Parts: sequence; C-alpha cells; structure tokens
Amino acid sequence: MPGAADPVSPPPPPASARFPDAPPAEAAGRTTARLRPGREPRKQGAPAETASETTARLRPIRSPQPQPQPQPESASQFSRPPGAPRFSAPAHPTAPAHPTAPARPMSRVVPDPAHSWSAGPAGRPVVSFAEPELSGGRTRLRVGPRTAAAAACLVLGLGLIGGALTGSWLTGTGEEGGAGNAYSTAGTLWHSVPVDELFPPTVQGTGAGPGGADRSWTRIAVAPDTGCAHAFDPLLRTALAPVGCRRLLRATYTDATQSYVTTVGLLFTKADPAAMSALAARFRDEHLDRRADLMPRPYAAPGTAAAGFGDTQRASWTISVLADAPVVAFAVSGWADGRGVDSPQPAADAVRSGATTAPAQAGLGNEAQGLADRVERRLRKTVGTATEKSS
Repeated sequence: MPGAADPVSPPPPPASARFPDAPPAEAAGRTTARLRPGREPRKQGAPAETASETTARLRPIRSPQPQPQPQPESASQFSRPPGAPRFSAPAHPTAPAHPTAPARPMSRVVPDPAHSWSAGPAGRPVVSFAEPELSGGRTRLRVGPRTAAAAACLVLGLGLIGGALTGSWLTGTGEEGGAGNAYSTAGTLWHSVPVDELFPPTVQGTGAGPGGADRSWTRIAVAPDTGCAHAFDPLLRTALAPVGCRRLLRATYTDATQSYVTTVGLLFTKADPAAMSALAARFRDEHLDRRADLMPRPYAAPGTAAAGFGDTQRASWTISVLADAPVVAFAVSGWADGRGVDSPQPAADAVRSGATTAPAQAGLGNEAQGLADRVERRLRKTVGTATEKSS
C-alpha cells in the first residue's frame, strides 16, 4: 500500500563520528571533494566527507635495514643505571619496534691439528696415554686403570722371564747347560757313588738270553779301582789313549747255573765331549769293537768261579764308547770251567740268528751283550739322579 511503512526494512544506523548525519542542504551544496594523493575518488552515493574526518599522510614503506650486531658487554655496560636500555634504539624512526635479526651463519668448526691422525713425523698418529694435570705447581700424569694394569702385567711378565732365564743359567737346567752338567756329573761317579749302584749284587736280564730267554747274573768279585796300565791289551790301550784313563772299575758275574763268567767294566776318561764323540765315531766307522786283537781283559778273582778266567778263555766281548759321558763300557765272557777258545767272536755277531760258532751256540755273546747293556742303563740312570740332586 502506498504510504504504508515497510515492516521488513531495518531502521537506519545511528550516527557516528566518521559518517555523521549531515543536513541535506550541506550535502547538496558540496559538489566536488578534494581528493588526497593516493586515494580513490569517493563513490557516488557515499556519505560526504566532514571536517572531523582526518587521515594522516602515509609514507612509503621501506625495507628494514640490517641491524648492527650487539657488541660484547664491557665493564661500562654492567655499570649502567637501572632501567637504561641495554642497546641503543634503532637509528631509523620507521623501523619496526621488534625487528627480526637475520639468522647468524653457523661458525665453521676447525679441528685441532694436534688431534689429527696425520700429525707427527711421517704422518704417524700422535697417541697420548694420559694428559698432564697441573696441581700445586707440579705436573702429574693422569693414568687410567687399563693403562696401569697393562703396565703392571708387562713389568711382571718381564720379571718372570728374566728370573727363569737367570735361574736356568745359574742351575744349568737349560738344554746346553743341562747336558754339560750331566757330562761333568758322570765323570765323578767313580768316587761318589757306591759300587752296588753301578754293579749291583744281582742283575736281572729279562729277555737277554738266546731266543729271548731270561737271564740272571750274580756278582762274584769286584776289582779295586785302579788305572789302565794292565787292564787292556797293548793295541786296545793305544786306541783308547786319545781320551785318557782317569779310573777303571770292574766286576765279574756268573750266570744262575755258574756255567759262564763275565767281566763288566767302566772306564772313566779325561776327555771332553768333543774327544769322546770323535772316539765313538772312530770305533763305529772302523769297526774297532769287532777286532779280536782289541778285546778287553777279564778280571779273574781267586777263590771264585772266575779264578781260571784268563786271556785264552775269552770267548765273546763288546765295547761301547759313550758320547754323552766320559765313559767307555765293556764286557767279556767265557766258560767257567776254564776251557780255552780258539776263535772268539764279537757279541754283535754271536747274538745274530743262525750263528753257528761255539760262543754263539753257548750263548756267550748274549752273556756279554746283556750284562753290558744293563750296567750301562744303570749308569745313565745314576747320572740322571745325580744331576737332578746337584741342580
């Protein structure tokens, strides 16, 4: 209906300071509004600009200048009055109140050349076990527990090795010292060991007889220890001359049936190991132990089963030159009834299978060889025992 109020339209907004309700006449009389630089012309139909409407002129926005980095605080900064600013205000008035400082580049960490693996002469690494610690004007090394333990083990190991070497040198228990000590000990047995140890009253010869039969010998006489003047034939005495004669020990045995008699002897020489080795090599290479003109002489004790055991009763013999002791061991056998032998035979030949000579058939080669072997074994055993006691 014309003239009726529109119930849907809202009431006009109240007046404000920016857009006051101006009288229509004033609005009609204003034809052109003065435009300030940088503003667009007012749209048609917009409220007129009033005197109370003011706008500050805006300056062009400039890019923020880089701010100087804060300098280290000096002694004067710590004495500034309370409330004073820590740093001076920015020089430009239009800079933002809280400028954002540009990110500082991370400083490049330069390694210490002293810790480099290429340090030291010829590119060798420099290794330090401990760092010096200064305390009270003195320098002390700070050593870790592992380093101290390693040093202690090293010192202990060197001490043990040195002690073992020194003890071996003093006691002669080394390989060379032990052999030399045994050699010298063997040379003194003729006066330091009882006769029963070298020549036991009874000697068992298991498997020493012909065909592996057992033998048993009983001592019936012991010759006094003497020199070698009348103990050997002239040729044998000449062959033994290079090693000399210190002492001669002899004993005579008989078998269980008293059918055979055997004299066994130990010649203690004056030679050193080199001379004994040379003599042993000569006897072996020239077969001097098989020559009948180099047989040792028997010891015929009066009043015993060997009373008639002379040079013509010698049937078989053996001679052994020891290279590890100054000793020559020998044995010679014959019949106990005093019968003579025309063709004596060396024990090494008489014990062979198939030998048909009288000494071989009677087993006289086994008597000489078996008894000489047992006495030589006891000698070596006695040398070993005496060497252990002396060391």
